[in-house]
Order: sequence, then structure tokens, then C-alpha cells
Amino acid sequence: MSSPSLAAASNPAVDIVRDRADLRGRVLRWRAQGARIALVPTMGALHDGHLSLIDIARARADRVVVSIFVNPTQFAPGEDFDRYPRDEAGDLARLAERGVDLAWMPAVGDMYRPDAATTVHVDRLTEGLCGPWRPGHFDGMATVVAKLLIGCGPDVAVFGEKDWQQLQVIRRMVTDLDIPVEIVGAPTSREPSGLARSSRNVYLDARERPAAEALNGVLHETATAILAAADDGDAVAGALTRGRVRLTDLGYGRVEYLDLVDAETLAPLDRAPVPGRPARLLVAARLGSTRLIDNIPVEARTTA
Repeated sequence: MSSPSLAAASNPAVDIVRDRADLRGRVLRWRAQGARIALVPTMGALHDGHLSLIDIARARADRVVVSIFVNPTQFAPGEDFDRYPRDEAGDLARLAERGVDLAWMPAVGDMYRPDAATTVHVDRLTEGLCGPWRPGHFDGMATVVAKLLIGCGPDVAVFGEKDWQQLQVIRRMVTDLDIPVEIVGAPTSREPSGLARSSRNVYLDARERPAAEALNGVLHETATAILAAADDGDAVAGALTRGRVRLTDLGYGRVEYLDLVDAETLAPLDRAPVPGRPARLLVAARLGSTRLIDNIPVEARTTA
């Protein structure tokens, strides 16, 4: 197998732009040809989960742009911005293999002016779950996604459902700011063990892997108990408590949350969902130095 750098160099299908003006010029030419355009925003260190987003984008558009930008404003103080995985050559090789039309790789100075005074804040949806644990994260994320969408001007943008809260924040922002783009949520891509794919999974060592791979199973066990509890609030609370204890027993040092929420509003639920109103079970927990998140739908079945 050829090295990533050689693979990228041998396949001219993916072009690189680093300047917003160049990107806009390319997009305008495509639009003049009647092309439909998709954007897949990423922070690089691409894996099979990212590739699944690209496949969905390709099915919905004539041209696919993938942005690679490790956004400093969405990392809270003390988080892993400096050591976040970066692999430009490998990323470009994967994009070339997937037939991506354009890799947009801006510098921080091109994304943020030195005197910038504007930040995008989405209220309510950012108050719970990851919000208290990652101060400033959602403001930084919403701001950069708004800039990516405005800079590219795609017809459709694809985001993974693994970060369900982020997806709902983006949908709300696009609606409130009247940004003319369709936001598509893509199913969480998983390893054979059920572990949600993430660039940060490289932080896990061999001893932590079994606990990480058990995370999704704990979600499913908890969801089953919640649905069995129906409208018994105490039983639902008990199921959530048992799930948190199970994670602690597996070796998670801190369970930030294991919560049942309304799938759209993210409002906490103390009862199992009713038919026609889907819920989501979300978790964030620390395993060694790695912060893992995951979520699954929890939907009541209608009776015949």
C-alpha cells in the first residue's frame, strides 16, 4: 500500500484551497454550471465516520467540499487543542480516494480577524448536557460553523449524529439566522465493538479499550430499562442511576451526564417517551484522559 502522502499526490481529484476568496470563486463557477454543492465540516484526523458523511454528501450533491479546520475557539481552557490529532497528508489521501472535489483548509488568521467582535450564541439548547462542562465550546462551535456555511454557501451540509447536542444547536442556528442550507444528520458510525468512531479514540490505551467499547452497551441497557418503566418517574430515575453506576464500575473516572432528553429541544425528561415524541439518551464520561460521548434514540413503540 502506498503512503498517504504518495496516494494524495498521485490522485489529482482533490484540489486544495486555503483562502476564502479562492473558495468562493470555485463555488461560483460550479453554480454557474448548475451544480448542487455539499459541505462536510471537519477538524481533520479523518476516519471512517467522516468518510460516511462524505458518502452522504456525494449522494445529495454534484460537488463536495470538505473543510479541515481545528477551531481554537471551541476548545475550553485546559482541553486538548494543542495535541488534537492532525494528519494533513493522510486526510488528503482519504479525500482523494473518496473523490472529494475540494479540500478547504483555512488558516486561523483567515477564519478570524484579529479585531473580531462577533460571537454566535444559541440559547437554551446549550445550557445542559455538555454546556456546563465545556464553557464557551458551543459559542465557538456555532461561530465557526456559521462562518463555514457563509464562506462556502453550500446547498446542504452534513454533520454526524454522534454529537447530538451539536447537531441540534446547528439546526437552531441555521433556522434563526436564515442561512439557506439544508442540515443533514448522519447516523453515528461505529467500530465493530459498537464504540462510536472519533478522532480522539487514538488517546485510548489498551487497558481503557474494553471500558470504552462497553459504553454503547450501557446506553442500550439503560434505554431498555427506561422504556420498561414507562410513566414511572422513579423507575426512570433509577435506570439512569444504575447506568451511571455501571460506568463508574467499568472504570470511568467521571460521568459528566447520562441523561434522557427530548430529541429536538434537549429538555430533560423524567418519563419514558410517548409515541410520536422521540427522546434521546446521551452520555459523556471521562476514561483516563479521554472524554467520550455517545447517544442513541429512545422511542416508544405504537401499539397495534
